[in-house]
Amino acid sequence: MAANPPADGWEPTGTALQPAFLDAVSEGMSAAFIAYDRNDLVLFTSRQLLGFFPVPAHFLRHGTRLRDLLGAIFDTGVGQQRNPAKGANPMSRDDWISQKIASHWRERYEEVERHGADRWIRFVKRRLPGGYGLCVISDISEEKKREEQWRADLERVQLTEDILDNLPFPLFVKDRNLSYVAVNKAFCEKHQVGADEVLGRRSADIFSPDVAARYEESDRHVMETGEMSVARHRQISRDGIERDVVSRKHRIGKPGRYFLVSTAQELPRDGGDVEEFNLASAVTVSNRQSYRRAYVPARAPGEEVRNPPATEAVFPESFSGKKVLIVTDDPAADTMAVKTLAKYGFEACSVHSDSELEAFLEVASSAGVALDLIIVDNQMGMRCLELGERYGITALVLDGFQMANEITFLVARHFNRVNRGAADGEATSADWEITTGEENGGLQVLVAEDNDINQIVFSQILEGLGYRYMIASTGDEAVRLWSEHRPQIVLMDISLPGFNGFEAARLIRQMEGDGSQTPIVGVLTQAFERDRSECARAGMNDVIMKPVSPDILQALFDKHLSPEVAQARG
Repeated sequence: MAANPPADGWEPTGTALQPAFLDAVSEGMSAAFIAYDRNDLVLFTSRQLLGFFPVPAHFLRHGTRLRDLLGAIFDTGVGQQRNPAKGANPMSRDDWISQKIASHWRERYEEVERHGADRWIRFVKRRLPGGYGLCVISDISEEKKREEQWRADLERVQLTEDILDNLPFPLFVKDRNLSYVAVNKAFCEKHQVGADEVLGRRSADIFSPDVAARYEESDRHVMETGEMSVARHRQISRDGIERDVVSRKHRIGKPGRYFLVSTAQELPRDGGDVEEFNLASAVTVSNRQSYRRAYVPARAPGEEVRNPPATEAVFPESFSGKKVLIVTDDPAADTMAVKTLAKYGFEACSVHSDSELEAFLEVASSAGVALDLIIVDNQMGMRCLELGERYGITALVLDGFQMANEITFLVARHFNRVNRGAADGEATSADWEITTGEENGGLQVLVAEDNDINQIVFSQILEGLGYRYMIASTGDEAVRLWSEHRPQIVLMDISLPGFNGFEAARLIRQMEGDGSQTPIVGVLTQAFERDRSECARAGMNDVIMKPVSPDILQALFDKHLSPEVAQARG
């Protein structure tokens, strides 16, 4: 051993290298290890190098020139494989060796090379201050394959999601508990609901009790038997026109992991039908001829066909006699809205300012006239909503286009929800998503998240933990739902459309004033300190990182909520 070892601590001679020890380290790392001195003479080469490059064994000896070892590696055919994806011409032997020598003299250098069709090798090179060099060679083929597979899966999932979401007809997917786990844009447009109002819920949470019961009857039959359901029924669209619609329900998946997929389409206006009715073993027809259902068996030849259960027509509910007051200063929207509502049996009239609204409500209250709904033009200002709240009347805010073209559908949907809430013995304002647990148990959680996949992740986790929750897909909606429901905790994604997460959190804190504060937790995608700091400045109490997990959320609830609330699960 030298009397004065180099300052960097590297001792190149004698027994200090301990080849057996370094071989064991290389084997433990599943990597090859090369050490060389300031003159580019090899000090040590592990036997694992032969697993990467089948060079003659004498090139691994102590004292071999690094240039000669690299030349032997080139001769194994490595140089001819260089950059095959880029179409570059192979380098000459001398040029390839010179390039590699230059990379070995860089202080820090890493590269990944593709050898053959499915092998990837990483080179990590370090040149120490004393001039001595190290090179670690490892096989990362499995890591690369997983990365490529992950990217392909992600692209396939995104493509499938985009295709389903942009289909021109409504589509939804339910799980084995008959809860909605996916809906597309056409479904949301048809029912004038946001995906957050549907995901994690069941039909009973969205439709009136009799309609929900009929839907779920066929859902269960399809899930239990595998038969396809085909139903023809009459529905009212937003433009007030009644149309015949055919819906199909299929069971997909494997035992224990079945899902229900349903699509709907309008029938041709010439009275045509769909071919599935000709293939059914039995067809159920309502007395009014407005509804037909058939089950098309998914069966082997000769297998017995199960008789389907009978269901009834799905028909628009009557709202005759409901009193509706319209507040707008747009004469065209005013005239169209009053005329349209009257056509469907509503008693409707209008006022044109907040002062007229106040006077009308005062007179109506004195005369004992009860209004069922106030429709407010979104250009009229907040005072109209405050007046409605003061007199205990629900206010529905619509824009001019909705008032002129979609008012029947939107008002009918409102009263359907009110009727559903009354039938369930609950107020509409308390209509939380309840996916598991008892009706009145569980933690009220508001999730602000605009990504469809992340919404499903949150829904599945919260459902599995037994908590009640709602999902807002925009910052504006998050503020509104917080104001209406006052949840025990808010999980706030920071990159939301409309108000972003920071702006939504500030608005909530402003609305709370000096009273008790709802815990707000920022949900971040990357651990940038500026995002953490901005969350704190916006009034958030904590942050968590995506992807979330049940353990992360449960720990969060335990941290920010009282033990009684955090444990109040069904």
